[in-house]
Amino acid sequence: MEEQKRSFFEEGQILLFNKPLYWTSFDLVGKVRNIIRKTHNIKNIKVGHAGTLDPLATGLMIICTGKFTKKIDTFRDLDKEYVATFHAGATTPSFDLETETDYTFPTNHITEGLIRRKLSEFVGEQKQMPPIYSAKQIDGKRAYEFARKGIEKELTPVTVFFREIEFLSFSFPEIKVRIRCSKGTYIRSFARDLGIALESGCYLSALERTAIGDYTVASAFDVEKFQEYAEQMQQN
Repeated sequence: MEEQKRSFFEEGQILLFNKPLYWTSFDLVGKVRNIIRKTHNIKNIKVGHAGTLDPLATGLMIICTGKFTKKIDTFRDLDKEYVATFHAGATTPSFDLETETDYTFPTNHITEGLIRRKLSEFVGEQKQMPPIYSAKQIDGKRAYEFARKGIEKELTPVTVFFREIEFLSFSFPEIKVRIRCSKGTYIRSFARDLGIALESGCYLSALERTAIGDYTVASAFDVEKFQEYAEQMQQN
């Protein structure tokens, strides 16, 4: 019986998690691995994630254990859904709250009607420039390593696809939007591009990933609930 309990995660599980704010994706993977090891007395267990989230983002991450870590790539290709909040009238070098505001812009002309019109223009295929504060590889290093040292490097635009963009609210200076998009899309870059489209500036002030394919954050564990779940499995 003990062997069956121990093998549950080793045989392979697909686990949905709601990543806390400020945690890195690797923080979450490490925490899940430690919970499994301690509650099920497993010395070594494979645990991996199917797509990162920035520390300043919350929401859905898919984590695979044991033999199912071989399936990770199938999840990375799925569309993603986000609820994003953009701060209008200013920009930051990282396009989010990781860095301080560098420029401010006029906003008196920004209305809900203008926002709705400009959002509709992004639906479909787009060429998007990844943010320099990203994990993109440049000369064998992550782009953010150069950015944080003030070294300018050129990135290559990538093709992305916006399936749906839904206006949710506008309470100045915050614009809230639901976005369903292809893999490889940077919502921080969308913030920059939306600011340009509005003839102003925008940066990403909050981001939640709400879905990956048909998997939703509503079905996800938080870390405390997963701890309880793992303990109860071992006790039964």
